[in-house]
Amino acid sequence: MTFYNDIYPFYPKQRTPFIFSLSLLTVILVLTLFAAAFLLILPGIRGKPRLFWTIRIILSLFVGAVIVAVNFSSDWAAGGAKVTTPYKSFSSGVVSADVGLRVGLSGINVTLKGDPVNQLNETIDYNEMFRWTDILDKDYAEALERGLPNPILYIAEKFTLNSPCGLYYQYRYSGRYASATMWTAFCCWLIANILLSMPVVLYAGCMMLATGAFIFFSLASFATIENLPLCNFTVGAVSFQLEFSASFWLALTIGLLSTFLGVLVVVLDCLAPEALKEAFSMTLGEDEDEEPVLGTAYVNRSFLEEVTGASQEQALRKTAKDLTYINMPNLEL
Repeated sequence: MTFYNDIYPFYPKQRTPFIFSLSLLTVILVLTLFAAAFLLILPGIRGKPRLFWTIRIILSLFVGAVIVAVNFSSDWAAGGAKVTTPYKSFSSGVVSADVGLRVGLSGINVTLKGDPVNQLNETIDYNEMFRWTDILDKDYAEALERGLPNPILYIAEKFTLNSPCGLYYQYRYSGRYASATMWTAFCCWLIANILLSMPVVLYAGCMMLATGAFIFFSLASFATIENLPLCNFTVGAVSFQLEFSASFWLALTIGLLSTFLGVLVVVLDCLAPEALKEAFSMTLGEDEDEEPVLGTAYVNRSFLEEVTGASQEQALRKTAKDLTYINMPNLEL
């Protein structure tokens, strides 16, 4: 059953992931398994190093998890309001709903949830994703064909190519560069963890500084959206604007943490290198080139006389000379 031009009277809803997308959940699950695997080996570490290794593993995995997760999140900038607005075109129906807009590095996410959910004999609970990887105008055209509610279409139209607000290019390219620099920060984080397992802690600290620097570059890239002319999103009689949201501030926190850890490692390497190496369990094996110092030797005089056939005094002299040669200076008779 169709109306004209093959348009159906009932439109299927497109359900897309919101803040916790499938990719984001996969990243969290994988890094959680890594954390569990590392924590399982902690009982085999004795003494004070156990606490140090626990803190080190948790902090390192937390930094890596956030760097990857914010790339897939849709919560770098957000805005929303409670509105009363016409529901669809060519209809006099008015609904009361919560409308929300969230912008990520890969696209925008528009939500519309009725208050209450069931109004006009319909369940009003929409969650639509428009990605930068495709031409957003194409997704917008498909949304028009599917007959999505007016508030969603109005917000999505602001990010099309022909919109006077000019949001498409700024958000798309700022998100693209922010994502690229964030992945570079993740590579620096990997190198830092590899160097921490080698006796080059100073270089690991430098890579942590590089991690923090690239995170700051990513934030600066996304923050260029503040240079745009102010664009209000007016739905019904209510207007709202976009502001930096959870993923942006979380990335800033991780950047500060990475910078702090890098500075701490570099400073400790300059002021207390031995303590730093001991904390990272890197003091073992450093004295292998030095001559071994053996302990105290006890000599049986009667045995020496029977074996060597010499006098007691001569035997002791010969034994002392041999022990001195093998670096056993402490000889007790």
